Amino acid sequence: MDHAATTPVRPEVARAMLPYFSERFGNPSSLYSLAREAEEAVEEARGRVAAAIGANPEEVFFTSGGTEADNWAIKGAAAASRKKGDHIVTSAIEHHAVLHTCRSLEKQGYRVTYLPVDEFGRVEPGSVEEAITDATILVSVMAANNEIGTIQPIRAIAEVAHDHKIPFHTDAVQAIGAFPVDVDEMGADLLALSAHKFGGPKGTGALYIRKRTHIGTFMDGGAQERGKRAGTENVPGIVGLGRAIELAVAGMPRNAPRLAAMRDRLIRGILDAIPDTRLNGHPTERLANNVNVAFRYVEGESILLMLDALGVAASTGSACTSASLEPSHVLTSCGLAPEHAHGSLRLTLGYANTEEDVDYVLEVLPGIIERLRAISPLRGEA
Repeated sequence: MDHAATTPVRPEVARAMLPYFSERFGNPSSLYSLAREAEEAVEEARGRVAAAIGANPEEVFFTSGGTEADNWAIKGAAAASRKKGDHIVTSAIEHHAVLHTCRSLEKQGYRVTYLPVDEFGRVEPGSVEEAITDATILVSVMAANNEIGTIQPIRAIAEVAHDHKIPFHTDAVQAIGAFPVDVDEMGADLLALSAHKFGGPKGTGALYIRKRTHIGTFMDGGAQERGKRAGTENVPGIVGLGRAIELAVAGMPRNAPRLAAMRDRLIRGILDAIPDTRLNGHPTERLANNVNVAFRYVEGESILLMLDALGVAASTGSACTSASLEPSHVLTSCGLAPEHAHGSLRLTLGYANTEEDVDYVLEVLPGIIERLRAISPLRGEA
């Protein structure tokens, strides 16, 4: 129940990757036939990624994942446009791959506007318009939020940016396979994706760079990726990415409605069975697989530990796996009080989940919340 964090590699993907660890292990930059096999596999995968997002193959560049793709898009665009301006517009609920990149640029003298969101986590396109100045060089807003599942009005935001002749970047890591992603329809000039979010391997991603978009080289070295991203290609990973995105897009018309039905049953069941519970994120404009709820008077970390003991893998909005005790920046940006945000639970479904999985969560979760509330000092304070 935590597919937003990562997904298992699909069997078809693993089979496609396997030969490139051993029999076809050539370096794509070499000249002999073994290397050409690897090069051909990389270019075939590039074509599959391009076809999946409505791009041209020469606009797809492979990376080590979504984090690198976001870093490259933002830092590369900033470096390429430094003489034009020093201002970036993004949202307050972006993934840390975007937020920390922007904060890094602020230390170098760039200015960043972090747009607020409404109670559902949506960015108002009008707020983008208001934030843009003569010095703005990039607008970056994610396609769908990784915590609360809210889908952004990307097309409208991109149109605002383009009206001012400003490139638009979107983190689409959670979007691939969840809803149709077409770079022209979305108006994306730069788009990041990551294989392990849709049945591919970890450590492989891609950045779409629209033709004639000015962006700096991210990694210096050899001439790989047409001189824009040096380093010997991760051929097995790239092959896996190509096969995984092909399967994800092909299966979307069948899989998305099934997941949405299970999502809605989970939401209804939780809200009906457990009082003092709030649904986080937009009620309808949300990812088909995402359920995020906040329970009053309990801590999310305790919920996770008790669910794990019963065989359910989930996540929470609070930073339970780090030294930080800060609540989710996404939930507090949506207006939740910190103590309420700490009681959040995210359940994200995948293609292997079944109705029986939903039944099981609805069976065990109410008892967990009841037991935790019975011993909660937060309830006594209320």
